[in-house]
Amino acid sequence: MQINNTTIPAGQRFKTRWFIIGTLLAIISGWVIYDLSRPARASLREFDAREVARLETAMWRSYYDKQRLVLFGQLAELLRKQYRLPFMQANVVAYHAARAAFVFKAGKTRSESEQALPDLVKFYRAIQQASSSTFDIEKAAKLELEWWIIHREREQYSRTDLDRSLAELPAAIYQIPGEKFSEHAKLCAEARLLRDTKAAQGGVTAEDWQKIDELLQASWLSLWQTVNTKYTKN
Repeated sequence: MQINNTTIPAGQRFKTRWFIIGTLLAIISGWVIYDLSRPARASLREFDAREVARLETAMWRSYYDKQRLVLFGQLAELLRKQYRLPFMQANVVAYHAARAAFVFKAGKTRSESEQALPDLVKFYRAIQQASSSTFDIEKAAKLELEWWIIHREREQYSRTDLDRSLAELPAAIYQIPGEKFSEHAKLCAEARLLRDTKAAQGGVTAEDWQKIDELLQASWLSLWQTVNTKYTKN
């Protein structure tokens, strides 16, 4: 039998509608709070090197094309799938990473670039909280920013400086001697400099991006092998 809504008092319909909306909001809010607060303890050594490289290549393209929302989505995907952050946590952390990248992009001087540091600290704090290991959060954030600066101001630095800075960051995170990351850093630097060279020559082609992806594949595979090899301290 069909119920005619006109037989239900308007006041009652209003209360029922808002009761349903309120219940749904409470459920959603509860899920968000749970997702943001539940601990996620995963090893930073466990990741798919090829998939990380694929996403990094995609993120480079989004960054240089100034596609903020696309970059945000790619970062969130990386954090969810490779570092196993819960959905909402991944989105919050991705926001800080993307914001840091574009704050840095807008900067011209070192002091302006350093305005990206607070978001980088928040990013690395979240990464450590989601990790089964610990590292110096402030140091990692500063090392991240430092290689960004060295790469952008590469005319003022040597290639050795770029390689060194790219090795120092994972060394700090994984607490492994920096020289163990020399191959990872060298390959990553080559990928970045290839993009820079091709962009200066008029544009990065699909073939260039394929080569960049191949270099990053090799770079991340090298890092994976390094962090999953046991080293004995002298």
